[in-house]
Amino acid sequence: MMSAERGVSKNSILAYRRDLAELGVIFNIYLADIKKHHLAQLAEHWAALSASSMARKCSTYRGFFAFLQDEGICDDDPSSALPKPKMTRPLPKILEHEQLNILFDYMEKIVQDENAKPHDYRLLAIVELLYGSGLRVSELIAIRADGFRQEQPFIIIRGKGDKERLVPISDRANLAIAKWRYFLPPDSIYLFPSRGSHISRIRIFQMLKTLAKNVGIAPQLISPHILRHAFATHLLSGGANLRALQLMLGHADISTTEIYTHVDNEKLVELVNLRHPLTKI
Repeated sequence: MMSAERGVSKNSILAYRRDLAELGVIFNIYLADIKKHHLAQLAEHWAALSASSMARKCSTYRGFFAFLQDEGICDDDPSSALPKPKMTRPLPKILEHEQLNILFDYMEKIVQDENAKPHDYRLLAIVELLYGSGLRVSELIAIRADGFRQEQPFIIIRGKGDKERLVPISDRANLAIAKWRYFLPPDSIYLFPSRGSHISRIRIFQMLKTLAKNVGIAPQLISPHILRHAFATHLLSGGANLRALQLMLGHADISTTEIYTHVDNEKLVELVNLRHPLTKI
């Protein structure tokens, strides 16, 4: 139902199911029998959770109890008794230009070697797409082999909520993908195949952690989402329009995109503190 009516992804639906199952385990009663005095106890059960995890669970439960009430399964919506976590949106982690230069210099040196392996070309193509086009890892692994054409500087991506968007592909990424495609089996369904399907999200994370270690960068500083953050932040600092960035990232709400302006503002404050003539007086 949620998938059809609200365009919710499979991963989100799985998270909702886990949250609802957890609620049943905590109180050991039917979910339709839960009352306000039950939900008022959740703050104690959630003491070790982050505010964002609490907020997600609360959102799940509010939607669920509203549904029960709409369907006439229960008369009272107890969700007003849910804890109210204080949310602070953390600034996204990003890689600096120097760190990215180190990454790309290393990968390009590897593929130029006569002993380069197919997986070396694959890694370069993957990182070029994650950083060069700001793709989510779930979007990257689902790219079909027949969806990419070298003569086209863009690709159609199916993102969150099963929504399609047009994403530009840089000349660098185009070239890296073309070299990687040389090793693709002709009948491959996906651009990055693995064992009859596509490469897994976990494998992408593992590859990036290994890459980080190889170049001497802390592994926690590199992930698909950090590369996506770097794409957005560097594009914005280079003069990109916020609305254009929203479209490229596939954000439904521009307020999600606006967080990158805060990252850029931090850099401006740092620049003033370091370079302004008054700081030298």
